[in-house]
Amino acid sequence: MGELIIGLYVFVLAMLAGFEVITKVPPTLHTPLMSGANAISGITVIGAIVVSARADTLLVTILGVVAIVMATINVVGGFLVTDRMLKMFRRR
Repeated sequence: MGELIIGLYVFVLAMLAGFEVITKVPPTLHTPLMSGANAISGITVIGAIVVSARADTLLVTILGVVAIVMATINVVGGFLVTDRMLKMFRRR
């Protein structure tokens, strides 16, 4: 029970810190930050693959596969958004 409370505490603090950081970012810095977020999501994909490969129960396997799918969608979407924003700055 104590580990759950600590985990929730860390999760809420991370959400608040992330919200504060993201709301203060000017639009010009969005593309570099999106690239960094893509790198973090790539690490999430690798971690989810490792967890899914070593899963002991069906629930852990399902959660691992869901994490792989969602992180992959985030990576692909991030690259598409970054590419679209970079196209806005190209000369015609």
